Amino acid sequence: MPIAALDTPAHAALMAQAEAAATLLAGRSAAIEAQRALPADLANALAEAGLYRLLTPAAYGGHEAPPASFWCVIERLARADAAAAWCSFIACTSSLLAAWLPADEAAAVFGRPALKAAGVFAPRGRALPATQAGRAGWRVSGRWAWGSGTANADVISVGCLVDGADGRPQTLPDGTPRVLSLLLDRAQVHLLDNWQAVGLCGTGSGEFEVSEAFVPAARAASLFDAPVLATPLTRFPLFGLLAIAIAAVAAGIAGSALAHFADSAAHGVPQAGTRPLASRATVQEAFARSSAQLHSARAWLLATVDEAWAAAQQPGALPLASRRDLRLAATHLTHTAAEVVGRVYSLAGGAAVFGTSPLQRALRDVHVATQHMMVGESTWELTGRLLLDQPTQTSLL
Repeated sequence: MPIAALDTPAHAALMAQAEAAATLLAGRSAAIEAQRALPADLANALAEAGLYRLLTPAAYGGHEAPPASFWCVIERLARADAAAAWCSFIACTSSLLAAWLPADEAAAVFGRPALKAAGVFAPRGRALPATQAGRAGWRVSGRWAWGSGTANADVISVGCLVDGADGRPQTLPDGTPRVLSLLLDRAQVHLLDNWQAVGLCGTGSGEFEVSEAFVPAARAASLFDAPVLATPLTRFPLFGLLAIAIAAVAAGIAGSALAHFADSAAHGVPQAGTRPLASRATVQEAFARSSAQLHSARAWLLATVDEAWAAAQQPGALPLASRRDLRLAATHLTHTAAEVVGRVYSLAGGAAVFGTSPLQRALRDVHVATQHMMVGESTWELTGRLLLDQPTQTSLL
């Protein structure tokens, strides 16, 4: 079924920028991985191309791209380099905070054309009401993990619990903790050089600390409250956007792995063999099955995104079924991509174990993607409860 959002001049222009970025990324993956963060020249190029502003509200000069368009751009970047794609989607999803901030402050921060944002929603910090130089705001301290893209960020958003007068975290009427997202300048954040991971090494996803930083009230908002800008994009589930972005990276990794295997199998003859891998019936069958699996899971994901986007055109919250299916389809695609990469890695034989093989990096990168909480194993249980009409906490769906 055609997806209208992908048949527009705006989408074509974004894909052209993604293609140009892929050319810049070509041949850089080993260096990106060795540095354990995206090199500044690449981060700057991606930002200047507008690829960090895919979800920034149009009111502040951003693309405010439909989710399907956002997804395709991230997938294309991931085919070139998974870490660059990961940092790009983090910058994009972090920039959505602009829609919840007062307009003047949002324009001042997110109206910068080459802004590089990063952020962590998880409430690993504490916020206390404070005043500084006559300005109301918050005093923030904490330590956050998974700080992807923070090495190059200009601003970093953090999730905090809000302490009440009794020193205990404030709660919402349903008993869940009150969580604020607060926007810090990079200078207020101390990065910890502790990102030694098995895959997605170039994302720079280490921990960072903040100690007694003052954040003006205009730079704080609860993403559970109504946004200042009510648009279809802000009605689309934030956690759904995050989940589909992870799936886009995984799909891009798998697509790249399939393409590399097809190229190498056409002429590569295994040790003690006499024929190229591609001439073997078992390889042909396995490759065909893998291709079908990936394309099928990809098509379902895009169909759920299209359906949810159509629902987001109307006022009000998205139907629970749409939110459920976004998370389920994203999880399914991410894990399908990991299976596909694992299969072609095995088919490639001993050549795939060397550092020069893109397949070994793809194997490591895609299995890190599967560990993200938005698409992790617990998501099967969450969506399964909903499919079986069981009582379920859906605030993070």
